[in-house]
Amino acid sequence: MNSDESTAPPGSATPATSTLRESARRTLRIEEQAIAALKGRLDSHFDRACELMLACQGRVVVTGMGKSGHVAGKIAATLASTGTPAFFVHPGEASHGDLGMITPGDVVLALSNSGETAEVTALLPLLKRIGTPLISMTGRPESTLARHADAHLDAGVEREACPLDLAPTASTTAALALGDALAVALLEARGFTAEDFALSHPGGSLGKRLLLRVSDLMHQGERLPSVPLGSPLRDALLEITRQGLGFTCVVDEQNRLIGVYTDGDLRRTLDQHQDLSQLTVDDVMTRPGKRIAPDVLAAEAVRMMEDNLITALAVVDEAGHPIGALHMHDLLRSGVI
Repeated sequence: MNSDESTAPPGSATPATSTLRESARRTLRIEEQAIAALKGRLDSHFDRACELMLACQGRVVVTGMGKSGHVAGKIAATLASTGTPAFFVHPGEASHGDLGMITPGDVVLALSNSGETAEVTALLPLLKRIGTPLISMTGRPESTLARHADAHLDAGVEREACPLDLAPTASTTAALALGDALAVALLEARGFTAEDFALSHPGGSLGKRLLLRVSDLMHQGERLPSVPLGSPLRDALLEITRQGLGFTCVVDEQNRLIGVYTDGDLRRTLDQHQDLSQLTVDDVMTRPGKRIAPDVLAAEAVRMMEDNLITALAVVDEAGHPIGALHMHDLLRSGVI
């Protein structure tokens, strides 16, 4: 049987898989065209919308009904996570008390493909009365919502991907893409950085990678493995075992890091020396040893360990004194990796 032929039992209405794929490809083509068409419509209204949001002293209040409401919620979330304080208000609830969430210092971004959605247009007199700037995003520049807005973003599409041209498909995709374009333009205008992004995502792995520093994770004080230069190898091995970090720092009389002795060094020592009793740590340690500063991002420590195929690092201050030890397990437990 051809792999594109249906395997459904006789009498089933299931179409051939080739038909399903073609339907999917047609949908993607239509939505791709809808997004591409937006580029030619970016005009002074887009600039004005950005200016209003950048000058906003309060929050950007995003609203929309039905499928547009779902898109509005996502746009609000994207704005909020990229440096533009924003939240979603349901237009139906706004007319029954939630309008109190909106102040003159806010900016309202209202979505409606037709521009005539009753629950959204009902807010127009109230917004005008309190003096809140309005940005509309519709598919009809001549619509009521578009005409009464301070800036209008045209998200119109030639047709929906739905073969009946009824279900919001291409229109919601276009609105979503235009919302992303708006958020990114504002992000860049504000000089929003990766660290800023992490501050609003402290619980995620991205936030951990961008916020945690070596000093937040390192072992210090009595948990710092260290032996003096000239120590018998036996003492270094006992220190490695006692601290359980797979290495020990080797320091001079001024407590400066001279080298490290690691599990890997021990394996090499066993290969090269039959009698360990007469060895000092100086004879077999790694000089000067990999080290890192305490204020370096933990993500940089991960990269250094991976590049050098090691599992631990000595943490040193500006004078070269060891002040901590960092192990790959610490990075794993923290969620940086």
